[in-house]
Order: sequence, then structure tokens, then C-alpha cells
Amino acid sequence: MLTAEAEPSIITAEPERMVYALPITTPQQAPTEFFPAFRSDEDVTARHARAETAAVQGPSWIEDGYTWGLQAVRAQLSHLTGDGVKVAVLDTGVDTDHPDLTGRLEATESFVPGETVDDVHGHGTHCAGTVAGPAEPQQGPRYGVAPEARLLVAKVLNNRGKGPDGQILAGMAWAVSHGARVISMSLGARVRPGELFPQTYETLAVRALALGTLIVAAAGNDSRRPVRTDPVSRPANCPSILSVAALDRALAPAPFSNGAVNGQGGEINIAAPGSQVHSAAPGGGYQAMSGTSMATPHVAGVVALLAQAHPEASAADLSAALVTGVFPLGQPAADIGAGLLQAP
Repeated sequence: MLTAEAEPSIITAEPERMVYALPITTPQQAPTEFFPAFRSDEDVTARHARAETAAVQGPSWIEDGYTWGLQAVRAQLSHLTGDGVKVAVLDTGVDTDHPDLTGRLEATESFVPGETVDDVHGHGTHCAGTVAGPAEPQQGPRYGVAPEARLLVAKVLNNRGKGPDGQILAGMAWAVSHGARVISMSLGARVRPGELFPQTYETLAVRALALGTLIVAAAGNDSRRPVRTDPVSRPANCPSILSVAALDRALAPAPFSNGAVNGQGGEINIAAPGSQVHSAAPGGGYQAMSGTSMATPHVAGVVALLAQAHPEASAADLSAALVTGVFPLGQPAADIGAGLLQAP
């Protein structure tokens, strides 16, 4: 009998692993200094000066109208809304009856045997809300980066927040086939120092890029800074997948956020708010969660804004615009990549 590797129709074969949702449940301490959102008309010199100030004293945020995450990435200052852009969220599903999200759902699909797309875990609904929560939610501050984006939700993690590689890969293929401009994956599995990226995910990511779909994924929450920084999780450690680190409210790397420990593909590409982020919860409510999981949909939402502004842009063009448009924070690239995500 032929092995999988010997079958000519199979490009690559690897042992299947379990992948997990990546939230942090312990509360993060907020700093006390007030630091307003960045203005859109600031020049480069002023922005660098403010970055140096932030690094010294750290900001805090008034969230009456907008979450601190939206303020940090300047989404509330953008005239763009992600109108009509399809964003895929691969996670634990979504609360399809949430009043803030029902109007945003383009298509849903469950890849978990025996479970519907309905989210009883909470992780998927939270991530979907950060991408495309409405400009005027039922309650509380605005929390959605791209309030007019169209959501493609694939349930690839079960009600306990875990699932095998095969379900995630199937969800990725489904999202590409449905025209997603960006796939948001707040999921991953821990890797060892020196471990190579998974070829199966990389192969699919390369194909997705060629078809116009950018994939962003959570870097992982295994670190215990400053004692230990762990490598970027899989599949975020793939060269063709954008790896997202988490920032705390002081705009510093979150203590749990993984870093660039391994080689090719194990870099951090960009950083976004990931501490005590307010978003939607199952049952029509809201909750705050922390993790690189929370940072990742901020990035996906900004990609939707960029795709609206440049509908003919390739996935590589969107990735380049995302990285070159960051706000510099003066932190090592191994921790935050190019810098703080910024909306166009």
C-alpha cells in the first residue's frame, strides 16, 4: 500500500494536530495616564514624539464612545467602513441572533461534526464583533473596526474551543472560495523553539494569496514576559500568514504575547490591541477578553478598510499597505513587528 507521501496527487502530508482558541482570561491592569487617540493629520515627527511619550508613561483610554482598541488603531477617524468587503472569521462560530451582527452575516458554515455554527463558547462572536460590529451598537461604545464589512463565519473549533487541523484547513478553503479578502484566525497550537512551520497551512496560504485572500493569525499566548518569550504559534508561524502580536493598554507587548524566537515564518509582522477588549458575546450581550485572539480581528478589520479603498489591490498589496502604515512604538520588532496597526 502506498503511503500518503508517495501518492502523486498529494502535495504534502503532516501529522494532524489540535488547534485551540487563544483567549486570556486573567484581567490586565490598566495604566492611569490619559493618552488620546492619534490624530489623522499628525506628521511623522509628531507621531514619533508621541510614541516616545507613550513608551515612557503609557496611555489610558476613555471608552464612552469607542473602545480603546478602535482609538489606538484610529478606526473611529477613518471615513472607510469596509462596505461590501468579505471578511472570514474562522473560530467557534457566531451568535447568529446577536442584534449587532445579524445584518453583517454574509454566509456561515460549520466544519465541526454534530455542531451548528451557533457559538456557545463566546470566542468566535467576540472576534466577529471586533471585525464588523456596527457603528451604533445596541449598547456601549462602538467596538467594530469595519462596521459595514460582510462576515463569512466558519465554525472550525468546537464548543470547547478546539479542533483538528483538517477542520481549519477546510474552513480556509471555504473562505477563499466564497471570496474573502481576508481570513481572520484567532487560533493556534504551541510550537517548540526551532520547530518548522507547517507545510500544509503554508501551501494553502500561498494559494490564497494568489487568489486575492490575505490570512492573518494570532501569534499565541504562551509567553510569560519578562521571564520567558515563547515562539509564534502555528499556523501564524507560516511565512505567508501575517502574524499578529497583542499590545496592552500601555501600548507595550502584552505579557502573554509570543515573539520572534524561531526562524523563517516565526516573525511577528504587526501588533494590535489585545488586552481587555470589549466586543460582542453570545446571547446578545457583551464581554471583555484578552489575548492575541483579540488583536487579530482588529487587523482583519483594517484590511477590510484597505480593500474598500483599493478594490483592485492584490493580497500582497494589502499586506504591504498594512505593514507600512503602522505607528512606530520604539519596541523591538521581535515583539511587535513593524509596529501598531493603523486604519487608513
